[in-house]
Amino acid sequence: MANNELSMGGLTSRDYAFYGLVWAGTTLTARVDQALTRRHDLPLSWFEVMLWLYAQNEPVAPSELGARTLLSRSQVSRVADSLRARGLIERVPSPTDARSVRIALTDAGRRAFAEADATRREALAEAFDDRLDDADIAALAAIWAKLKARPENGQQAQA
Repeated sequence: MANNELSMGGLTSRDYAFYGLVWAGTTLTARVDQALTRRHDLPLSWFEVMLWLYAQNEPVAPSELGARTLLSRSQVSRVADSLRARGLIERVPSPTDARSVRIALTDAGRRAFAEADATRREALAEAFDDRLDDADIAALAAIWAKLKARPENGQQAQA
C-alpha cells in the first residue's frame, strides 16, 4: 500500500487562506469544547453565552444574545434553560416590558465562568498563544475586523 501525501492541489491562495481559517476555527473550537466539557461539563455553546453575560453590567434579553453569538435564538433559549437549571444564570423581569425577561449570571455563574475561562486559556496555550506573537495577534484582529465589517449591501456580519 502506497503512502501518498495528500495535497490541496490547484487551490488559489484565497481558497487556501479560506480553508486555513476553517481548519483553524474547527481545530481550536474542538480543543476548547473538549477541555470545557471534560473539566466542567460545560459545552462551548454554554461557555459562549456565559462569556457574553460575564461582560455585561446589566441583565440582557436572550434575543440580544441570539443576535451576537454563533447560536440561533432558540439555541440560546435552550442553553439559558440548561444554565438556569444548574444555577449559573437567573431570569430577571425586564424593566421596560412586563412580558419579557432578561438573563444574567449568578455569583455561582461568574465563578464557574472564571474557572472555565482559565481552562479555555490553558487549552489554547500550546496551539494558539505559544505559536503567535503580538504582531500575529494584531494581524488576526485586523483580519477579523475586516471580515466582520459591514458589507456594501448594508448587512452586518454577526458575532
